[in-house]
Amino acid sequence: MTADEGNAGAQQGRNAEGEQHHGYRRGPVLLRGGQVPRTTSDQNLLARGGGADWVHADPWRVMRIQSEFVEGFGALAEVGPAVSVFGSARTKPDQPEYRIGSEVARGLVEAGYAVITGGGPGIMEAANRGAKEAGGLSVGLGIELPFEQGMNRWVDLGVNFRYFFARKTCFVKYSQGFVVLPGGFGTFDELFESLTLVQTHKVTEFPIVLVGRSYWQGLIDWLRGPVLDQGTISARDLDLIELVDDPAEAVRLVCQRGAELRAEEEAAVTENAVAEQEAERASEA
Repeated sequence: MTADEGNAGAQQGRNAEGEQHHGYRRGPVLLRGGQVPRTTSDQNLLARGGGADWVHADPWRVMRIQSEFVEGFGALAEVGPAVSVFGSARTKPDQPEYRIGSEVARGLVEAGYAVITGGGPGIMEAANRGAKEAGGLSVGLGIELPFEQGMNRWVDLGVNFRYFFARKTCFVKYSQGFVVLPGGFGTFDELFESLTLVQTHKVTEFPIVLVGRSYWQGLIDWLRGPVLDQGTISARDLDLIELVDDPAEAVRLVCQRGAELRAEEEAAVTENAVAEQEAERASEA
């Protein structure tokens, strides 16, 4: 789930179907009512407090963090080719963005991809629903929040995380592309983190497609205007983003760019193998 989900839960305490939220999950433990903690694991980890209590507590948190990576990697290892779909938790089923999210997911499944979301309501629910109804694998990566709304009912494979950074690692590790629909701070965070990882070559490049010109055009104009003019990004960085309105076009771009990147990787592997063979022959001569 994104930060949007926490805000939506705080305001409503209900899921997209109007039912009471499913409770607060802390790993395998379910908490409700007065048992719901006032702070999250991320808050406790990053808290700036006096004293030396962290010396005793943080080493144990490292073990918990390690277990999240182990459990996440184990659960997702056999997912196969997958694309993450991001967007607002506040989107209602009768809004056009919900339908678009579902259509994007259906197209991705038909193209041979599993669909990964944050597992919550709104556009995440729409994408999980579209994937499941199309007969594909519907994956949700949830997060511990004070107003936990639980996995939406369209998730086939769900993993709950305490820590945002562990969850984000799994999004990036198991996705071959990102499709981003209108959303708030949480969606912006996921978008810019993926852009930063690609820009800095911390990950193998993957396609990033924004869906909804009327929503995203202002951001693109800002990037092409003052941000580029100030020299804080390069013109080439803008090529990392595709902007579309049509769900089918979003799927086509993901598939096309994915195929191009795989071809580039295969060519690089072949080139390296040839270079190694030539170096071996040269050393034997």
